[in-house]
Amino acid sequence: MAKIKISKKISTALINSLSAGVVPRVGVEHIAVGREKELQSLCQNLNDIAEGVAAFRFIVGNYGSGKSFMLQMIRSQAMEQGFVVADTDLSSERRLAGSNNEGVATYRDLMSHLATKTRPDGGALVSILEGWINKIQQEVAKETQMRPNDEGFDDQVEVKIREVVQYIEDLVHGFDFGSIIIAYWRGYRLDDEELKNAAMRWLRGEYNTKTEAKAALGVRSIIDDDSWYDYIKLLAKFVAEIGYKGLLVLLDEAVNLYQISPTVTREKNYNRLLTIFNDTMQCKAEHLGMMIGGTTKFLEDPNRGLFADQAWRRRTKESRFTTQPGVQEYLGPVIRLNPLTETEILTLIQRLTQIHALNFGYEVALTNRELQEFIQEIVNRLGAEALLTPGEIVRDFMSVLNILYQNPGIKFGDLIHSSNFKPSAIGKNEGDAAEFNL
Repeated sequence: MAKIKISKKISTALINSLSAGVVPRVGVEHIAVGREKELQSLCQNLNDIAEGVAAFRFIVGNYGSGKSFMLQMIRSQAMEQGFVVADTDLSSERRLAGSNNEGVATYRDLMSHLATKTRPDGGALVSILEGWINKIQQEVAKETQMRPNDEGFDDQVEVKIREVVQYIEDLVHGFDFGSIIIAYWRGYRLDDEELKNAAMRWLRGEYNTKTEAKAALGVRSIIDDDSWYDYIKLLAKFVAEIGYKGLLVLLDEAVNLYQISPTVTREKNYNRLLTIFNDTMQCKAEHLGMMIGGTTKFLEDPNRGLFADQAWRRRTKESRFTTQPGVQEYLGPVIRLNPLTETEILTLIQRLTQIHALNFGYEVALTNRELQEFIQEIVNRLGAEALLTPGEIVRDFMSVLNILYQNPGIKFGDLIHSSNFKPSAIGKNEGDAAEFNL
């Protein structure tokens, strides 16, 4: 197996995240195993979004199957290709709709996590706007041979800014969105930090009343629970107009919508999701990708999942042709993550072994036979009928590597065959996470 080339920063981040049972934000490409067809399908969506259409995908699987991992993989791919990306986890405070600003709370979190290739950690909204303004200034300087301090230079820049704004003014809420972009430019031009900050607050959805927004910016609207998705569409169109490929929005932990107790509130969220689905599938949005990570129950539970609604069932139920063994469709709205094979899991832990050794500066001592022994031990403990998911294995294997590194006197075989190495909770049903004590 080829040696992995990876920086100390990335290897440390991977080890820290995986040891804590958290999906890494960086370096995921080094541990991507067995999801080539799924990733290829999602990358095709990126190509479509770059061409100006919209895309919507559900990434569905049991706990630990790699939903969050897939979302992080496509996030990295999208940023590398020149997309703006925003991601968040849905929760009881962040939903698609609600009575206590849960929808706009989701929007605000997306804006705080707005990321680009040059700002991968989020908070990219200011750099997106100012990078665009700087680009226009360079174009004006080249075209007119003027300098930034010359009289009339800023007027030429504003003409070009207004040309872009005109492309979005005809969309729903587009006029107000355009007014805020112009307000930001005006603050930039006049070196007025208060005006720039006010425009930023508005774009981030931080105004709670229209009165407050009108006093600060002269606009009569704010981003709220009813309108936040319209502004996502506007942002997608805007970033495409200023040189990015488009906007990719990733919403993980959709099971939190399934877990909403009041039926009316849950259905309100499902209806908002249906609006987003229809918009993207009917190309009413441009340069926008929406990808949702959720459990199988969130989708298929006939009582409170999406399948409880015939409209959702009709749109997302698998074709009868995919029910044959070994047949899976990767181009439909739902990507189902099947368990990895034992061979794929072996490849995964081989890579983890290399990364761990590289990070801590020691020679790999574990053989492939011992790694296979580790997998077989888990199969024996869980039962042959158990579905092996990456989430159930990776954290425990990282613990094994850490223990062996910190305790050179402990033998690998003694450790994994110890009676202390046993499941504390076997995941017989979806949602019952399998964990191991070491």
